[in-house]
Amino acid sequence: MRFIHAADIHLDSPLTGLSAYPDAPAQALRSSTRDAFTNLINEAIDLQVDFVVIAGDLYDGGWKDHNTGIFFCREMGRLKKAGIDAYIKFGNHDAESEMTRKLILPDNVHTFESRKAHTFVIDGLKVALHGRSFKDAATTENLVQGYPDPLPGMFNIGVLHTALGVHATHANYAPCTIDELYAKGYQYWALGHVHEYQIWQGPSTIVFPGNLQGRHIRETGPRGAVLVTADETGVQKVERLFVDVLRWHSVNVDAAGCGCLADVVHAVNKELESVVAGNPPNMPAAVRITITGKTPVHGELFGMEAQLRAEVLALAAAIGAERLWIEKVKTSTAPVDGPDAIRARGDALADLQEFFEQAQTDPEFLASLKGDLMALVSKAPLELQNAVPYFRDIRNGDLAALVSEVRPGLMAQLAAME
Repeated sequence: MRFIHAADIHLDSPLTGLSAYPDAPAQALRSSTRDAFTNLINEAIDLQVDFVVIAGDLYDGGWKDHNTGIFFCREMGRLKKAGIDAYIKFGNHDAESEMTRKLILPDNVHTFESRKAHTFVIDGLKVALHGRSFKDAATTENLVQGYPDPLPGMFNIGVLHTALGVHATHANYAPCTIDELYAKGYQYWALGHVHEYQIWQGPSTIVFPGNLQGRHIRETGPRGAVLVTADETGVQKVERLFVDVLRWHSVNVDAAGCGCLADVVHAVNKELESVVAGNPPNMPAAVRITITGKTPVHGELFGMEAQLRAEVLALAAAIGAERLWIEKVKTSTAPVDGPDAIRARGDALADLQEFFEQAQTDPEFLASLKGDLMALVSKAPLELQNAVPYFRDIRNGDLAALVSEVRPGLMAQLAAME
């Protein structure tokens, strides 16, 4: 027996902030969750799996465009023609969705009810699937306690949407523990909610397949589902199925050995070529570049992110614009000479550094600075205001951290100009 376990598909997840990047492959990004789901269905049909399990967050919250649901029904129709059933548990995002409540799904789609846990039995395969959908988005009760006992002589699958108490970055919905899952006596737990792949193999096999398609820079690397092979003795194999159509990469470039901007650009080029070489052919890569390290070029890079981005965009175009999108270029370098070295100089530069250090705690200076900067902030587009963290600090008058961050770069730039 073989089945596919997927979760966290987030069909038509809205992507915000794209207008801030005029060179973004907007259409590829907007259609990526659909395209990845189509790839998943293609895999199910090509592999002729026995069934498909979706462990929550099929949709993406209060998304009211019924074209999303119509697309899903079409894909389920393809499964039906291939003789493949799907078993779906609704998660926290589905509980908020209009489609969850209103659309009538094809008869090969079986959804777990939300009032209590219940069981679907596939007699020919001797499989029992146990699950309970979320009725409310913020479901904080331990649902596992209400799941039924395993059916004797059956391969028992528990379908659950949970953070499992081990992922602090995810809302702790349907909290439970690994030991509780083991104690239930099921052979396999099909989990959802956590977007990273993870597996535990003990008395039961417990799997987060991760989400189907990375949607932003916090979801880097290959994404997809898992293919599970089992027989009467239990789980024999769990294999990852990568179905993503665009892959996110976060790349750190160490500028410690760079003496000028051209050296930094050369180092970035090597990293970009490495990303392209490691990415599947014909799959676009969305890349964030972060320049790091203590470097002599720190002063030259100060305030140069726009110029640096233009240089990196030119590299991407030369490598292959259809294969690379530069999501962002960030500088997070530090000067080789710290504040003590500048202070020891005893010159005008040392005096300027002392002024900036005192300015960080000077209410009058910070208030004046806020007034000057608010003229810029108030004219900035909303998306830019949301994208720049310091805009919020400027509005709130919290400018000490901004002055602290600007000081080393400004000092290094002035020192380099001598």
